[in-house]
Amino acid sequence: MAEPLLRMTGVTKRFRGVVALSGVSIDVHRGEVHAICGENGAGKSTLMEIISGVHPHGSFEGTIELEGRQVAFRSLADSEAEGIVIVHQELAVVPQLTVAENIFLGNEVTRHGLLDRDAANRRAAAVMARVGLDESPAARTGDLGIGKQQLVEIAKALAKDVRLLILDEPTAALGRDDSDRLLALVQQLSAQGITCVLISHRLHEVLRVADRITVIRDGATIETMRTDDPETDERRIIRAMVGRPLDDLFPPREPDIGEELFRLENWTVHHPADPTRVVVDDVHLTVRSGEIIGIAGLMGAGRTELAMSVFGRSYGSVITGAAYKRGQPIELRSVREAIRNGIVYAPEDRRRDGLNLLASVQSNVSAAALGRLSEHGLVDDVRERKVAEAYRYKLNIKAPSVASRTGVLSGGNQQKIVLSKWIFTNPDVLILDEPTRGIDVGAKYEIYGFINELAAQGKAIIVISSELPEVIGLSDRIYTLAHGRITAEIARRDATQELLMSHMAVERA
Repeated sequence: MAEPLLRMTGVTKRFRGVVALSGVSIDVHRGEVHAICGENGAGKSTLMEIISGVHPHGSFEGTIELEGRQVAFRSLADSEAEGIVIVHQELAVVPQLTVAENIFLGNEVTRHGLLDRDAANRRAAAVMARVGLDESPAARTGDLGIGKQQLVEIAKALAKDVRLLILDEPTAALGRDDSDRLLALVQQLSAQGITCVLISHRLHEVLRVADRITVIRDGATIETMRTDDPETDERRIIRAMVGRPLDDLFPPREPDIGEELFRLENWTVHHPADPTRVVVDDVHLTVRSGEIIGIAGLMGAGRTELAMSVFGRSYGSVITGAAYKRGQPIELRSVREAIRNGIVYAPEDRRRDGLNLLASVQSNVSAAALGRLSEHGLVDDVRERKVAEAYRYKLNIKAPSVASRTGVLSGGNQQKIVLSKWIFTNPDVLILDEPTRGIDVGAKYEIYGFINELAAQGKAIIVISSELPEVIGLSDRIYTLAHGRITAEIARRDATQELLMSHMAVERA
């Protein structure tokens, strides 16, 4: 067998005495798509940061070999000089710059010491064509959708003459069509001889594009499997990831549904920048005590816009229609008023909109209900810490302490903190927008169980998700949304992915 492009042997990494990686060994062959799977906190990102030089040589034990020779990366620049480029889940594009400027950011095209914009645009157009990005190189990157911004990041990597491309959760923020296009691109790059390392929690995507899969659990290599092995399926990967089979991906639940708790009538929302454009169109929706309803729709259908408009008019310029709680009309003119009426919203992008990543777990948990912990305008630190500790225990938040900085925790633990923050406000209606995006199957199971527990307490739950199996597995009823309008209401017993898609993909009237 030919020498692997990359070989890591016995890699051990500690942070303040805590072992993040323990003797990890992995080899990646030229031209293959090699997936790395594991639960949040398993050590996947730490391993990739070692490969790319973020954690420099000398800060860890073990060896890295590239094409049979030992390398010692002391910076990101060192690894990029060897053709290793990482595209992080959190995109690093600068929205105000053009596509070409982003592609050559830090690697500018110059002539006689001055920026050569014409040459940069020509070279950008060539690399954009490789990734299927048909925008103008002079287009402002911030005006592009998330899927196209992801392609800009990959084009940027290709412009650096990449040999090993590391993609960290590249489809986590993408809809189905954009995900399909990106996965096809990964296969295309592999066919061109570019080696790809793919980190993803979407196991069906991993099985679709990867040649081999390495599973990491608790900082250690568990096994490497080939996807052309008939025994390699989602259940085998899950068993390796969590150390046990998850025979049922959704916890058992016996619904106890009561009276109507929340209702929207004729709810219409206009675009904040263009009041003539209707984004949410005459929506009628109900949810009862103890009920979980799902909202399914394609990207751009208006799901998040609907949720944000309900949460204190966080989205929209002109909002009309009526909201009722237990049959009585309520006003939702501000976030404060929505919270006071017992309606909360856990946003789609937890890192940008749901958390203060620089603050502690304790501060984030209490942030939405400081009044419950204050006397004479001062927050009682002891009570705040006790509340945070209680939620840390209840939701199994894996953090050294409630004083830990939230930004260093895994995505699953950050999502549990978002849920804790809103549960502490004692809401009646919870709107959960993509509650398990970018989270591994073990953490998903825990969050599903907590959602079921909230419903059992009589709360009304609205779940928005791009993953149709999740919508079907969690919900008692499902609304489909297309072009801002409700197109169907489907009971769980009747729901199939095909039926939901048929209502999600209807043409605009």
